[in-house]
Amino acid sequence: MPLDHYVSQVHLKNFYSPKLENRMYAIRKSDLNFFTPDARSVCRIKDGSTNSYLAQDRAVEEFLKGIEPKYNSALEKLSADDIDAECVYTIAGFVAYVMACSPAGMRINSEPLKSIVKETGRLMGADNLIPTLPPELGYNTLTDLFDCGKVSVEIDARYPQALGITSIKSWVKRFENSEWDVLLNSVDGSPFFTSEFPLAIEKTKNFGEINIVVPLSPKLAIRILFDSSLGRDHIDFSSSIFRHRVRKLSRSDVVKVNRLIVRCAEDTVFFRDDYEWIRKFVMRNSLFRIERRTRRVECDGKVLLLFSPEIVKTE
Repeated sequence: MPLDHYVSQVHLKNFYSPKLENRMYAIRKSDLNFFTPDARSVCRIKDGSTNSYLAQDRAVEEFLKGIEPKYNSALEKLSADDIDAECVYTIAGFVAYVMACSPAGMRINSEPLKSIVKETGRLMGADNLIPTLPPELGYNTLTDLFDCGKVSVEIDARYPQALGITSIKSWVKRFENSEWDVLLNSVDGSPFFTSEFPLAIEKTKNFGEINIVVPLSPKLAIRILFDSSLGRDHIDFSSSIFRHRVRKLSRSDVVKVNRLIVRCAEDTVFFRDDYEWIRKFVMRNSLFRIERRTRRVECDGKVLLLFSPEIVKTE
């Protein structure tokens, strides 16, 4: 039974500390426990890339063969502003894989499915397609049971993972056809962090649309700015419309990026340098994570469910 990394070791090794040789610093948001792991020992799950919902249960491993060996070369090209199609594909593939196969990605992508099941139950009840509940339950409808918490919907996390894997090339194409900011960090004493879910989100003006901020190394990150006119199902786009700009960040900009990285981390934050301020910084931003919120809209007797990822404060 293989131990599959949902965040590639080649990514994590870029955050190794010179003081620790082949290790990096880490801190958990849940208990603020501090430790120094290597890349091999974290961000991995037994059979994490195996999905029985797919005809080829380890199909995503074949996809990764074209991504992970080219990661460091892609970082060099981004840093030198010498970006080519292979560079863009590599980073887009890294992002798409984390979205589909990380525990945080599977959790976040389960929420729309839960909302759809609940809404289906409500509609079936309204159309008398569900038998009347026994009076002993004290509730009239299935929706009442959902609302009071007596009944909950559980989604097998492997199912949204399978949906993500089947859509992974579509997501790559969408990223390739978006505008990117290449974020350069030359601020002394304030390198970028990463995490076991190294995809931070920024709100945009449009509901449901976000920018994705991805730390790639302590001195390099990208921001993918979505064009809402591009549908994720268009997998035959030409990547020739890719466009980017290079931004050298100020100290306040770096702080904002690191705050997003910590708040969007599922639990563990990794970093290269053990500066005194980092533990307090993580503690101040530890009670947050990404949730996918549902907005229900009724119009002319029809129901539309809109899903929006947001950074929310946890209980």
